[in-house]
Amino acid sequence: MRRLPTFLATLTLGASALGTPALAEMVTKTSPHSVSQTMDRLQAAVEGAGATLFARVDHAAGAAGVDMDLRPTELMIFGNPKLGTPPMQTNQTAGLDLPLRVLAYEDAEGVVHVTYHDPARLAADHGLPADAPYLGMMKGALDTLTSKAVASE
Repeated sequence: MRRLPTFLATLTLGASALGTPALAEMVTKTSPHSVSQTMDRLQAAVEGAGATLFARVDHAAGAAGVDMDLRPTELMIFGNPKLGTPPMQTNQTAGLDLPLRVLAYEDAEGVVHVTYHDPARLAADHGLPADAPYLGMMKGALDTLTSKAVASE
């Protein structure tokens, strides 16, 4: 993962304070596979882990449906109610950011990226305890599942 220069990190922290999502709160990995293959691999990992796949959204297909171009871009929404319910029991507004979401997209150079919000953001955005065990479990699950999706094997 690339490190942001200090000035950019400062800029994104300032943006976060203004209510704009900070880049530093996103985790991004590159994939050697196409967007579709990456998301197929993520779906298999999610289902293999016993999580629930709630939706898979093909943004590029939606754009094509209104005669607009968009490079391959897909969103997967998934989770485990046993893990996602406790944050919502603490503050129901956490439901705005749950279930978990992962975006895969192809950039202008043809590189495929997999991006998701760091679950620690839930604590800041919804007043949840920063040391809540479910946040660490979500972070670990996202890292494991996306690593499987982008693995070269």
